[in-house]
Amino acid sequence: MRLLIVKTSSMGDVVHTLPAVSDILTHRPGVAVDWLVEAPFAAIPQMHDGVSVVLPMAWRKWRRRLFDGATWQAMKDFRADLRLERYDLVLDLQGLLKSVLWGVQARGPLVGYDSASVRERAAALFYHRSFAVPRQMHAVDRSRQLAAMHLGYPLPRTRPDFGLRTQGLAWPAPSRYAVLIPNASRPEKLWPEARWVAVGRRFRDSGFTPVVLWGSEIEQTIAERIAADCGGTVPPFLKVGDMAAVLEGAFAVVGLDTGFSHLAAALGRPTIGIYCDHEPGLAGIVGSGPVHSVGGKGQVPRLNEVMALVEQQLARR
Repeated sequence: MRLLIVKTSSMGDVVHTLPAVSDILTHRPGVAVDWLVEAPFAAIPQMHDGVSVVLPMAWRKWRRRLFDGATWQAMKDFRADLRLERYDLVLDLQGLLKSVLWGVQARGPLVGYDSASVRERAAALFYHRSFAVPRQMHAVDRSRQLAAMHLGYPLPRTRPDFGLRTQGLAWPAPSRYAVLIPNASRPEKLWPEARWVAVGRRFRDSGFTPVVLWGSEIEQTIAERIAADCGGTVPPFLKVGDMAAVLEGAFAVVGLDTGFSHLAAALGRPTIGIYCDHEPGLAGIVGSGPVHSVGGKGQVPRLNEVMALVEQQLARR
């Protein structure tokens, strides 16, 4: 059997889908799993041994230039690549019109959530088969349950296995370090810099160099400012795969509600997720190490809340 998973973005959502692949290969050994994903996040499914082929696309880039001839040629070329394989099943674990847009172009029956469960109701009109999955479930559990229903194996009761395998460090990280992730895609998600400095200093006082991550020029400026004030360090720009190796080597991770925080938890690191503009219930931090999600919509976590969790991390020594 050959299966195509459609989960294109964003980073945290892609990470949350990985346990479904592990479940599939446990209950249906021999299934060849391919994955359709946005190019910036392609390294994540590539780190799962069970994914055979990753099909990276650039829809986020293309949709900004839909009237450009080069865009249409790029989409035509990608569609040709997408249709090289015939799939027994095309499993849309995203449930959006943008995922359906590409899922229907693959050679195979497209399946997904039913109209009451899907994120955009119109997407369900394009599925050959659909199942109901409670919307109040965590994103990890929703993907695992939908995969089980469409592939016909018992609903999983085990802890999620993200199945990630990283490469060696491409950056000479400190021998003992903790990671801070103070940047996010929207300003509403940010946590005050002074609080990051306090957290970094606590790790530094305990013998762990604070490593402050970033992904853009503006974020780099913030990261360097925080690192300078807490005695930390800032790595150069790292690709997703290299960033994963840095996260995996950390003693602990404290980060905002962002993809790298979810990736750190998926790699088994003790992770504290700080939520300032989103409820963590359906997309909280999940992983095999001690993990915590603190804050919520309009509930910016106080410094003492986060520091209490940091102390729990440090007590593990």
